[in-house]
Amino acid sequence: MSSTVYALTDSWTMTRRELARWGRQPAAVVVNLVFPLMLLLMFGYLIGGGRGVGGEYLDYLLPGMLALSMAFGLEGTMIAVTQDMNKGVVDRFRSMPMTDGAVLVGRSAADMLQSVLGLTALLGVAAALGWRTHAGPAAFLGAVGLLLLLRFAMLWVGIHLALVAGRPEMVQAVQILVWPFGFLSNAFAVPESMPGWLATVVEWNPISHTASAVRDLFGAPGAEPGHAWAAVLWPLALLAVFFPLAVRRFARLSR
Repeated sequence: MSSTVYALTDSWTMTRRELARWGRQPAAVVVNLVFPLMLLLMFGYLIGGGRGVGGEYLDYLLPGMLALSMAFGLEGTMIAVTQDMNKGVVDRFRSMPMTDGAVLVGRSAADMLQSVLGLTALLGVAAALGWRTHAGPAAFLGAVGLLLLLRFAMLWVGIHLALVAGRPEMVQAVQILVWPFGFLSNAFAVPESMPGWLATVVEWNPISHTASAVRDLFGAPGAEPGHAWAAVLWPLALLAVFFPLAVRRFARLSR
């Protein structure tokens, strides 16, 4: 068997291990699914309004919430990685004839499956609230692809930070940094309604580019075109940096 087949087989084995955790710890899966739904309903109906947003606020809010949900919820994966490190599970895996990084790839694959479920739940609730896409199936699938690409990139940032943190209690401190990164975006309001310096930060945020590109692909009224390239390049740049860093750091554990 080639090294690629070995890597894929090992990664699939580790993915099945992570999926088995879902059956033992369903509460964590449910919480990750419910939290973005609560944010959608809260900002859409309790806080809502959307400063500077023209047209239906739900058309503007939903793509932002979808992008934001791709950045949030990383702590489950990060804590799982650090727990494996501290319980000696990683050491046992490393003593086996297993491809370096297969444990991390398996963990990320399980997280991506949960992200698909989260996107499906959000879109289902939005449809129940009256939201409809204004574009065709190809554009819709393209928007979903951009969202999952952002999630995959953010996931490997989180995995690398978890390996650096080393302990579950440190993950909580690192996870706090995700909140300002997520909310300093155009998920809830247009940058034009913000102070100049803040608008600049928001416009450079990768989450803002993904949200804007998804709005355009969904055909939302007043959507700003031209963000698709940035919505692809930002996650690829993050992956190019953090994927090899995470795999290299994992390979050096216990050496």
